[in-house]
Amino acid sequence: MKVRQKAMTALAVTAILAGSAAGAHLLASPPVQAAASAPDTVPLLLKNRSGLGERVYVYVLGTSLSTGRQGYADAKGVFHPWPAAGATPVPAPDVAIAGPGHGHSLMLKLPKLSGRVYFSYGRKLDFRLTGDGLVQPAPQNPSDPNRDTLFNWAEYTLNDSGLWLNSTQVDMVSAPYAVGLMRSDGSVVRTGRLEPGGYHAFFEDLRSRPGGWRGLVQTRSDGTVLRALSPGHGVTSGALPADITDDYVNRVWEKYTGSTLTVAPFSDRPQVKYHGRVSGDTMNFTDDSGQFVTAFKKPDADSVFNCHKHLDAPNDPVRGPISRTLCAGYNRGTLLDGNVEPDSPSAATAETGTNLYARNLHAHMADGKAYAFAFDDVGHQEPLVHDADPRRAYLTLDPFS
Repeated sequence: MKVRQKAMTALAVTAILAGSAAGAHLLASPPVQAAASAPDTVPLLLKNRSGLGERVYVYVLGTSLSTGRQGYADAKGVFHPWPAAGATPVPAPDVAIAGPGHGHSLMLKLPKLSGRVYFSYGRKLDFRLTGDGLVQPAPQNPSDPNRDTLFNWAEYTLNDSGLWLNSTQVDMVSAPYAVGLMRSDGSVVRTGRLEPGGYHAFFEDLRSRPGGWRGLVQTRSDGTVLRALSPGHGVTSGALPADITDDYVNRVWEKYTGSTLTVAPFSDRPQVKYHGRVSGDTMNFTDDSGQFVTAFKKPDADSVFNCHKHLDAPNDPVRGPISRTLCAGYNRGTLLDGNVEPDSPSAATAETGTNLYARNLHAHMADGKAYAFAFDDVGHQEPLVHDADPRRAYLTLDPFS
């Protein structure tokens, strides 16, 4: 899991995501903790508006911020560490919480964790433990025991500085849901909801795109649509062509061989800028004084969609912020539309060699916000709610139609 500079649901635990590429997007490290203000637990109201008659199972999993231990929380918000495990994966204890049926609600409590709230329909999820931590479901793996289960998750961090809660589609688009919270002043903010008809429209749009995008859609033997894998998983699993971004990247390379790309990665410090020019197979960046600061090799599709390898983003003050901004530009397709990044995603054109999964998803979100790739929070495009002293959190299982 990459830790970001932005304060957010940074499941600040690498091991918890063993076996899952979702960790690549986990937002920033939680903010520096001030004097305690947030409560030790926050009520979570989970509403089921799915329209499905299947049973729902809920899991609250994460890392305790006070001890660093991985584990789970029960419905009362009590944290329990996982038992010890060895090198060979073993089944985790069954810690499922019985969820509400359609039209009903369930009140849980979220403790101070950096973690996830999973939910599944019809069957329980299969979690495993190793000495390295919890092995998360990985449906991009054909042999994963959760491959035919309809499930999804939200991410949260609750610490002394407050609650960060977001929906995520970095790994997949699956069972629709929305998140929200009640602020200390009683106002309620919500995000992560698809527009009416948006769930089916997203899958129809993805299947209609040329270039192999329909290969991201996974269905069950009965025809039920389970999910669309992210293009990062699509490339690594062979569902998308490994050269799908080559044409776009080549044109970016050609453009910035003869012109300069300016990256202003900090919204709160717009005067900080870096300048990139291509030389051979490298894009070199300098600061305003002309001093060299970092360089990036020409990225392949894996680097672009997963925001790693040639677009690695360490949690440092220079390379990481530049890389995050570049990754957003490649995925959104804005690097050919101007010479300054970040640019507005609306400025981009829909090109096969960019992230059409992300483009389709944002287009069908009610507020336009989604977390469709690792650094989709560049430019504040992510579905995040936060409050320093929250009164209640919300997770709503939304209709599929």
